[in-house]
Amino acid sequence: MTDGTPRRAGAPEPAAPAELTSLERTALYKSLGNPLRRRILDYLGRHGEANSTVLARELGESSGTTSYHLRKLAEQRLIEEIPEKSGGRERWWRSLPFRHTTPDPATMAPEEYAAAEQLALLKIELDTRLFHRAHREYRGPGGWAQVRRAGTWMTKDDLHAFVRDYQELLDRYGHPGETAPDGARRVNLRFYAAPDPVGEREGEPTGP
Repeated sequence: MTDGTPRRAGAPEPAAPAELTSLERTALYKSLGNPLRRRILDYLGRHGEANSTVLARELGESSGTTSYHLRKLAEQRLIEEIPEKSGGRERWWRSLPFRHTTPDPATMAPEEYAAAEQLALLKIELDTRLFHRAHREYRGPGGWAQVRRAGTWMTKDDLHAFVRDYQELLDRYGHPGETAPDGARRVNLRFYAAPDPVGEREGEPTGP
């Protein structure tokens, strides 16, 4: 599973991230699985920047609560302070480019697996709502909501190459919010690939 956000206009291409330890991944999954922190990241992704007061008003929380969660997100380099707008107790924040691929669950420590599983359940809930919205709002091939379902034959190498090309397409056609052209809207995209069970055609025992 991969998560990512586009880099800001003018920002350098991020260097390859250092390999996270199991403890660091556990803390990351717990942060991303926290409903309020997800809402804060979503707000920053949509609006570009905010301070604790703005977030408190928009999300229905106290400014003390939003300030605490902003600091925690900053500790994990998911957001950063905007120095040119901050002063005194007034601290403004923006999201940072982020990309992370979850490792094989079989290699995870128990606490890491539990945190990753909780995060996955939250993602499934959010993605299910998005799936239903896409179908409700579909207005034909010329509309904003688009739905595509397909099946084909691939080798594992083919699939991995397809995923790389998919990411390149996102990078090519997507725009950071502050440089998006007129008429652009934030679009939520999801990609899943799941092969048929092994041996299904031959009547052999099935499995991953």
